[in-house]
Order: sequence, then structure tokens, then C-alpha cells
Amino acid sequence: MSMSSNPKVGWLGTGRMGMAMARRLVDAGVDVTAWNRTAAKVDELARAGAKVASSIGDLGHCAVVFVMVATPADLDHVVFDDGGLLTAAHRPQVVVSCATVDPETSSRVRAALVDEGVAFLAAPISGNPHVVADGKSTFVVSGPRDTYDLVAPLLETIARASMWVGDEEEAITVKICHNLYLGMIAQSIAEVTVLAEKSGVDRAMFLNFLNSTGLAMPWVQNRTPDLLSLNWTPTFTTELLRKDFELGMDVARSAEAPMPLAAGVLQLLQTAIGRGYRDADFLSLFAVQADSAGLDLRPQ
Repeated sequence: MSMSSNPKVGWLGTGRMGMAMARRLVDAGVDVTAWNRTAAKVDELARAGAKVASSIGDLGHCAVVFVMVATPADLDHVVFDDGGLLTAAHRPQVVVSCATVDPETSSRVRAALVDEGVAFLAAPISGNPHVVADGKSTFVVSGPRDTYDLVAPLLETIARASMWVGDEEEAITVKICHNLYLGMIAQSIAEVTVLAEKSGVDRAMFLNFLNSTGLAMPWVQNRTPDLLSLNWTPTFTTELLRKDFELGMDVARSAEAPMPLAAGVLQLLQTAIGRGYRDADFLSLFAVQADSAGLDLRPQ
């Protein structure tokens, strides 16, 4: 397989993450054609210089199509349904799926595309839309190494780095484990911060101390202003993180690996959704923890 040095790129899915990712390509001068189920969500990208596709099938004229959708059902829809990538008159050379789905769905999509002569990379990304916009995100990728090598320049236009981890669905497993870890970090910081504050320690003082110790981590440092101001504007919603935890529990069951901490966090995500934080940022776990402890949180 060969590809020009400036291939035409199709972009399927321009939600919060997809928009930030595609915008990195457009701003770098890449020829991008975008489609989204809600057409108005492509407007910002079009104003930045992208072309707009009238249908998914129109993206088949592109050498590489990136897919950034939320769920396994969404990925199935854009690939298999009437009007999807596999039913179009023209097909791309490569499909790059950035969706966090289960390994089985990724494998099934890979096999169907490869049978039709389309190479496939699973390439989930680490980072929220702000991190992506700043060029500080990271891709984890699996699929044929030669295909990865061809597409890597595009990946590294979007992100600061990309890492190839295997020939099949290894990237999906890595990303699911990453998101399990993310949720456990969020719950951990929620628990210890609520304990400190309910015991009489100022929240800002506690977090400033924690962020200056050997236990400091950039994610907590970056989210400390939100913990202080109680800002749950979504970077990644509680509902989407619950989806990833459910995927993680399925992977763990298949591997017969116990996940007691992750199982507990899944129930706390369920609690947060039940209490009205479905579409809020998953950091709202802090608000749920405070409420469970009888702590009346105030913005700082």
C-alpha cells in the first residue's frame, strides 16, 4: 500500500473530541472532508477550512477515514448500515477507528473491512478536548505495522505522540485499562479530599499540598481548579465513563482477572448518574462523595 505525502482525509464524527482532533488536521493544512450525523456540528470545522460531506459514502473518496464515535453501536452503524462505509460505491484505503469500543466489535469491524480490501487501525486517544487542542494527547494504535507507519504522520499531527502496541485489538484493551485507571484516580481524589475537608482542612490547602508532593500527578493538578470551583462542565461525561467501565468489566471477566476497585467505581458512576450527573463531567464523583459524607460543598 502506498499513500501520497498529503493524503485526502475523511473525518466521521465531530462531537467534542472529534471536533478538536479534526481541527488539528485542518489547522495543519491537511485536506479534510467531514461528516456528522447532526450536520450543524460540522459548521465550525467548515469555517476553519474543511469540506463537508453530504453522506458517509462521500468519504470513500478519501485515502484515510478517521471515525470518532461514542459507542460500539455507533461504530457498527457507520460501517455496516445502509449508507455506511462498507455499502458505499467507493471505499477508503484505511479506516482509523478512534472509538473506545469492546475488542470483539473492533475485531469484527476489522475483519469486515479487510475482507473488502480496506486496512483498519484501532487508534483510541488519551486526552480530553482541551488536551487535544493543545497538542498534548497520545494515540495508542494496533493493526498492521506497515499501515500504522503510513498513517503515523497524521496521528502525530493530531497528538504529541502515537504508540503502536500490536497487530490486532491490543490498543482497545490498553485504552479500556487507561480509562479504568482514570476513573479510579478520580474516585480516589474525591474520597481523600472529602475526608480532609470534612475533618476541617481547607480544600484548596489540601489539594495544593498534595500537588506539591511525590504523589502529585498532572491530571489532578490540571483538574484542581474544577475541584475547587465545583465545575462539572463535561470534558468526558459520567455516562461515557460508565460505558468504558462496563467494557472493562467484560474484558476482566473474559480474562478471569479480579477488579474489585474498578467494580466499586462502576457502582459509584451508576450512583452519580442516578443522582443527575449523567451528562456532567465524571469529576462530579467528587460531588457524590461529598453528599454521601454529608458534606455541604461550596465553591472556592
